[in-house]
Amino acid sequence: MTTTAAPRPTAQPERESFRPVLRAEWTKFRTIRGWLIGLGVAVVLCTTFTFLVANGTHEGTCTGTGSTCQSGHPYVATGPDGEAVADSYQFVEQPLTGDGTITAQVRSLTGVTSSNPTNVAPSLAQTRPGLAAWAKAGILLRPSTKQGSPYAAVMATGAHGVRFQDNYTHDQAGRPGPVSDTSPRWLRLTRTGDTLTGYDSTDGTAWTKIGAARLAGLPSTVHVGLFVTSPVSFDRSSSGFATQATATFDHVTQGAWREQSIGAQDFYPKLPGGSYHRTGSSFVLRGSGDIAPAVVEGLLGTDTPSSTIVFGLIVGLIAIIVVATMFITVEYRRGLIRTTFAATPHRHRVLAAKAVVIGAAAFVIGALAAAVAVPLGEHILKANGAYVFPVSTPTMARIIAGAGALVAVTAVAVLAAGTIVRKSAGAVTAGIVVFVLPYIIGSSMSGGAEQWLFRLTPAAGFSVLGALPRSAQVAYPYTMANGYYPLSWWAGLAVLCAYAALALGIAAVTLRRRDA
Repeated sequence: MTTTAAPRPTAQPERESFRPVLRAEWTKFRTIRGWLIGLGVAVVLCTTFTFLVANGTHEGTCTGTGSTCQSGHPYVATGPDGEAVADSYQFVEQPLTGDGTITAQVRSLTGVTSSNPTNVAPSLAQTRPGLAAWAKAGILLRPSTKQGSPYAAVMATGAHGVRFQDNYTHDQAGRPGPVSDTSPRWLRLTRTGDTLTGYDSTDGTAWTKIGAARLAGLPSTVHVGLFVTSPVSFDRSSSGFATQATATFDHVTQGAWREQSIGAQDFYPKLPGGSYHRTGSSFVLRGSGDIAPAVVEGLLGTDTPSSTIVFGLIVGLIAIIVVATMFITVEYRRGLIRTTFAATPHRHRVLAAKAVVIGAAAFVIGALAAAVAVPLGEHILKANGAYVFPVSTPTMARIIAGAGALVAVTAVAVLAAGTIVRKSAGAVTAGIVVFVLPYIIGSSMSGGAEQWLFRLTPAAGFSVLGALPRSAQVAYPYTMANGYYPLSWWAGLAVLCAYAALALGIAAVTLRRRDA
C-alpha cells in the first residue's frame, strides 16, 4: 500500500508593511535642511504679503480711527451668534409680561420700488409699484428693541407665503400664497416661558402651527407688536433698488401701542417715510429695510478676516510647490530613486508615503500661516478704518483648516506631477500653471467665464477662504464681484481633490509602466 503525502502549501510572501516606508520617507524629508527652510519661507511670505495687502487698504467705512473702528462699522448690528445683520423696520409695540398671545389679521400687503439704484439717495417721489419678494409684515417679539437682539416673528411675505423666523438665520414655512383682500392671513404668536410659537389661519378659528423657537434667557417683560419691512430688490444687472411695503392689519389686540422706527440710522438702504396709522382695531404700517443676515456688503466693502490672505497664500503656495516637486524629482536627478525602489519594490507604496508626508507637512504649514496671517490682516484692516464682516469662531476655524487643506492637496497633486515629469523645472512650471494661474486669471475676469474658472479648475479650492454669509432669506446676487465664490467651501475643495486624485492615479500608472 502506497501513501501519497499531501503537498505542502506554498509559502506566501510576507506582506510588506506601509509603516517602514512612511518612516523612511519622513526621515528623508526632515533631514534635508533646504526643504524645511522652504516651508518656513512659505509661512514668512504668506504673512508678509498679507500684511502688505491689509496695510494698503484704507476704505474709511468706519468713523474715527484706531480703537474706534475695532468694534466694527458704527451702523451695522451684530446678531446673537456674532454675525452681521440687517435690522431695520417699522414697529408698533407694547410690553408683554409673562406668558401671552397676540393675534392679528394681515388684510393687505403692497409695495413700491425706487427707480434709482441704491448708490443714489432714495426718494419716494421716484418710485414705481412693486412688492419685494421678501417684504415682511407680521407679529414680532424680542427682549429689546436694540438692533441685533434675539427675536421671533410670524409674518406674511411678498412672495414666500407665511413664515416663522427667529434670530435672523432660522426660517420655517407656513401657508403659501400672497396676501389680498380676498385671501387675508391670520397670524398668532404665543409665548410660553422662553418658547415662542407661531401659527397661521385662514379664518381666525382653525389654527396651524408653523414652528417654535426658544430664546434662552428671555426676560419676564418683552416687546411685542406689529412690524413691516421691505428689503433691497435686485434686477438682472445686479443693481439694488430700495423698496417699501405697506401692510394693513385688522382684529388687533387692544392695548397701549407705541410706534418706533428701528434702524433709522443704520447702513441698510431704505426708502423714507415709515409711518403708522390706527383706526380702532385696524393698523396701517409702512416700512423699509430688512430683518435678516447682512449680505449687502457692496455698501460696506468686501473685507472679511480672510480677504487679505489670498495673495499671501498664493505666494506661499508657490514655495510649497517647489518643495513638493523636489521631494521626488531630486531622487530622479541623483539616481537615488533606484535605491528607493530596490528597498520597496511596490512603487505605489513609495508614492503613497511621499504623498502622506508632503501632504501632512503642507497642511501644518498652511494652517499655521493662516492662523498667523488672518488675525493680523483683520487687525490691520480695522486699524485702517475698513469694516470687516464678523465671522463666528467655527467659521474662523474652518478658514484656517481650509487654508491648510488647500495647501496640502495642492502639494500632493504637484508631487504627482513631479513623479510624471521627473524634472524639477517642468514640474514646478506645471504646478504653477495648473494650480495657481487659474486663480490669477479668474480674479481679473468677470461674468460667466470667471464663474466657470472657479467651478471647474483647481481655483475652486480657494472657496475654502469664503467667509461672507449666504441666506435663502435674502434675494441677493451672490457673485465673485460681491465677494462670493460660486461654490461652497466643501464643493470647491472637492474639485481640487479630484484634480489631485487624477494626478496621483496617472503618477501611479506611470511608475508601474516606466523604468526608474
